[in-house]
Amino acid sequence: MTPVFFYHLERHPLEAVLPKMLSTSLERGWRVSLQAGSEERAEALAAILWTFDDDSFLPHGTKADGFPDLQPIWITDSDENPNAANVRFYVDGAEPGGIDGLTRAVILFDGNDAEALERARAGWKRFRAAGHEISYWQQDEQGRWQNRAT
Repeated sequence: MTPVFFYHLERHPLEAVLPKMLSTSLERGWRVSLQAGSEERAEALAAILWTFDDDSFLPHGTKADGFPDLQPIWITDSDENPNAANVRFYVDGAEPGGIDGLTRAVILFDGNDAEALERARAGWKRFRAAGHEISYWQQDEQGRWQNRAT
C-alpha cells in the first residue's frame, strides 16, 4: 500500500516549503506530479518554481507547456499522472484519487484554514480505513518537520 504523508502547514506558507520538498523528491530520483486545486493555482505554482531561488529552478511543466513525459515535475489541477510520477503531491484542497502503486502520496494543508483541516481529517480516516500507512508531520519552532503521529 502507498504510504500517505500529511504535512500541516502552520509556520510557513506552501510557497515557502514546496520548492524544498520537490527538490528533495528529485534528489531521490523520483518523478513528481503536483495536483493543485485549480488551473490558475497550478500555473501560479509553476511560476514560483522558476523564481523561488535566484540561483536555481526546478524543472517542471504544465499543460500549457506540454510534453508531460519529459517533465520531472508535472503540475496539474486534475487527477492525472502523464509523466509517470511515482510521488504525488496534493495541495490547496486537491482531492487525491487513486494512489495505489505510488512510492508516496503527500498531502499538504493549511493549518489556519478550518476547511483544509477538515479535509485533512477526512483524508486521514479514509486512507487509514483503506489500509495505507499514514503519517502526520508538523513543523517545530525552528521550522524542521517532526513526525507527530502514525
